[in-house]
Amino acid sequence: MSDQRDESVTPAENAPPQSVRGSPVVSDTVTRGSQKTRRSSLRGVFTGIVRERGRLVSRDGGPAAGTGVGDSVALDGCCLTATGVTDGRIAFQAVPETIRRSTLAALAAGAELNVEPALRAGEPLGGHYVQGHVDGVGRVATIEPDGEGVRLRIEAPPEVLRYCVEKGSIAVQGVSLTIAARDGRGFEVALVPHTLAATTLGDLTPGAEVNLEADVLAKYVERLLPTG
Repeated sequence: MSDQRDESVTPAENAPPQSVRGSPVVSDTVTRGSQKTRRSSLRGVFTGIVRERGRLVSRDGGPAAGTGVGDSVALDGCCLTATGVTDGRIAFQAVPETIRRSTLAALAAGAELNVEPALRAGEPLGGHYVQGHVDGVGRVATIEPDGEGVRLRIEAPPEVLRYCVEKGSIAVQGVSLTIAARDGRGFEVALVPHTLAATTLGDLTPGAEVNLEADVLAKYVERLLPTG
């Protein structure tokens, strides 16, 4: 089976009530003849504020035929380009790099995903600057009650943990979260009831793998610091 897969996603039936079925995944791209004109979408920029939960309909295991440049949508924190939108279902193409660095390869038909469209110009930055470029996969170590929410401990690979700081930002499954604590093996985040209900994080169990994206600002700071 090829590493390159097509993913078809449809909004989940139990999506939060404030979400309109199918609407968050359509960006400001209009087709005029053979040309596409983008009006105001900042393609490939996200904030980690999940708009709805989608459901994986199918995986065909091969490259999409005739794919073109379309709308950017983050699925579980992975920025993908929509190759087709039909009756509330959106098809995407996941390249080998995305498959290697994320949890998408493990998804089965029927699985739910966090869905966020690309940020539009003028919209508030509700979470933090998220690129949709997964840095690595972490593993849920513990889930403990924390008031009305829960406290989640995630073991992270060194290449991600190096950019994690207490009270800094991290994207987990595409959800913008604040790091509550950090040690040499992982970090902790506190999940409020809304996050548990509006995203798939409420369905996590110990041992589950999650997509992690570190704050890109930390990477730029590291790059600009003198190495000597």
